[in-house]
Amino acid sequence: MATFLYKLGRFAFRRRNYVALVWVALLALAGVGAASASTATSTSFSIPGTEAQKAFDLLEQRFPAGSTGGATARVVFKAPSGEKVTDAGHKAEVGKIVKELKDGSTQVASVTDPYLANGVSQDGTTAYIQVSYKVSSMQLTDPTRTALEDTAKDADAKGLTVEIGGDALKTVPEMGSAEIIGVVIAAIVLVITFGSLVAAGLPLLTALIGVGVGISTITALANVLELGSTTSTLAMMIGLAVGIDYALFIVSRYRNELAEGREREDAAGRAVGTAGSAVVFAGLTVVIALAGLSVVNIPMLTKMGLAAAGTVVIAVLIALTLIPAMLGFAGKRVHGRKGRAALADESTGKSTKPNMGTRWARFVLRKPVTVLLTAVVGLGVIAVPAASLELGLPDDGSQPTSTTQRKAYDLLSEGFGPGFNGPLVVVVDGKADNNARAAATKVTDTVKKLDDVAVVTPATLNKAGDTATITVIPKDRPSSIKTEELVHSIRDTGREIASEDGAEILVTGATAMNIDFSQKMNDALMPYLALVVGLAFLLLMLVFRSILVPLKAALGFLLSVFAALGAVVAVFQWGWLGGLFGVEQTGPIMSMMPIFMVGVVFGLAMDYEVFLVTRMREAYVHGERPDEAVVTGFKHGARVVVAAAVIMIAVFAGFIGAGDSMIKMIGFGLAVAVLFDAFVVRMTIVPAVLALLGDKAWWLPKWLDKALPNVDVEGEALQKTLAADSPSGNGSGEDRELARV
Repeated sequence: MATFLYKLGRFAFRRRNYVALVWVALLALAGVGAASASTATSTSFSIPGTEAQKAFDLLEQRFPAGSTGGATARVVFKAPSGEKVTDAGHKAEVGKIVKELKDGSTQVASVTDPYLANGVSQDGTTAYIQVSYKVSSMQLTDPTRTALEDTAKDADAKGLTVEIGGDALKTVPEMGSAEIIGVVIAAIVLVITFGSLVAAGLPLLTALIGVGVGISTITALANVLELGSTTSTLAMMIGLAVGIDYALFIVSRYRNELAEGREREDAAGRAVGTAGSAVVFAGLTVVIALAGLSVVNIPMLTKMGLAAAGTVVIAVLIALTLIPAMLGFAGKRVHGRKGRAALADESTGKSTKPNMGTRWARFVLRKPVTVLLTAVVGLGVIAVPAASLELGLPDDGSQPTSTTQRKAYDLLSEGFGPGFNGPLVVVVDGKADNNARAAATKVTDTVKKLDDVAVVTPATLNKAGDTATITVIPKDRPSSIKTEELVHSIRDTGREIASEDGAEILVTGATAMNIDFSQKMNDALMPYLALVVGLAFLLLMLVFRSILVPLKAALGFLLSVFAALGAVVAVFQWGWLGGLFGVEQTGPIMSMMPIFMVGVVFGLAMDYEVFLVTRMREAYVHGERPDEAVVTGFKHGARVVVAAAVIMIAVFAGFIGAGDSMIKMIGFGLAVAVLFDAFVVRMTIVPAVLALLGDKAWWLPKWLDKALPNVDVEGEALQKTLAADSPSGNGSGEDRELARV
């Protein structure tokens, strides 16, 4: 592989005009496709194989007129102190708003009058209007949202307190100013790392081109492939991360090759042949992690994973072709003034002091046991809270207290009880024995006796009389453990009644869907971990020709992920240091967080592992002792890995400044996961373990060595080929001619 990539790198460097033109054309083509594509519709969220989904599908069949499948809003009214919403003046004002909402937009499907639909609290202080729309929240037009918001302004002027809940006002979460600061920090780190604005700009430029091609392609194919509006979020995050990383690796290796006296084209070829090989296998591990999201069997996650995997493939192709082409355009400007002076010093034989990576590696090698125990015990302590992990999905109760959605949620909780925000829908399917009414009556009587039940409404039958629905209001809030236990109790009761009467009893509703989704994500976590770690272990065994090195990489990754989950639980579930990170409401951890973290961080962790340890393997294969190989790997790779990690931490930490609690949690989790994995696992545990293992680290049974294909990531075959073609090792005459260009 290294030989093929060497030739590809030289070709891209030599034919840089054509290579750059091809990528610009692809970007333009994808952009035109995205611009001409119709607006993507928000696909329905489904959880195949769960009871809540089965009940939801049944309702759509048996009650087709009862569900629009669109956005909803609750306009909540609170009367001033000492007054009631049933007073004549307030009642007239609410009635006026009901009419305005009905006539305010053609996207409105129905509007309920609170005085006719039991929408007034028992004490008469609170009422709400239920608004249903024909389209999803992402498809609502600005005039429709404005009409909804204006109702609150009008009622406020009349003395009523009015807040709006539901998903009708839901938009793409806005990021805080910290995200911009994160990008600025990334640029500063690149400039410090390379000492050249040109070299610093290359990773950013090529990463943006890759993300542009990927996201534009996703947008162009959104309707054809039924991709949701959130599909591009993961693709953009991963595309930027790996795009910058891969460019960093190759540009850094190119500069190292120049420092050793290579001609420019030969240096580009060697950089792509060696660091490019690491990029290919690092990219494959990321693709495995993202494509592996399909094991969860949730269509939305599968599409998000595959779309992001496609963006990673684009990032790899750009690193192997566009980067060497851009290096050709950059010329000597890839080095700053200090860099060129350093090259001149090396060419005259002047000695240079060991860099920070070399000094750190030697420190770890002197005290490997102490360093290893300190790192492992430290991460283990931080991981302890992960044992108390509770999964759930955010609702309006997790919104910042300053938002109208959170205020509406609190008003409904005060007026109607905490469980009113998360009603459960019990579906009784009596079609088989035509006994829906009798079974529904029995279910109603039984559920009323359960603990934590506040209200049970009378059963509603469909026109055919074969299906009934019962609404159950829990006593506790939707995300509480007691509400989850209530759902399981109702389902247990339903199974008993089903065995006696033959009817099928199912529980659904937004709360039940969230519970089933969280359970499915929890059940899928271990199989997903086993899949991605297992496949990556086999892939890394090919790269490093070792059993213990891939095993160490996998175990180190698991340690960093569990430590990151522990930190997330401590801050967002327990509330430790919550004020520092702007956490206003503690609660369950978002259901997708563990698997999402595994997918993203696993890719980045393997990037750092492959790039750092590949240089060690390369040095070991070329005759250095195990401890010398570790120092060599850190000498050439530590600076780049640190820069890449700092950039990712800065970018991810930028999301902590977002107002949305889910985005805040994702940003914090990814930032601390990269911090732990890059600096504690890769930069500390890895050299300590390799120092203790010595030659055994690179041991592979002879029979397995013969069975595995030799991918030559360390470039041993490439070195032999180049030595045979050019004994001097300084490249061809063509190289020297191009170097003067």
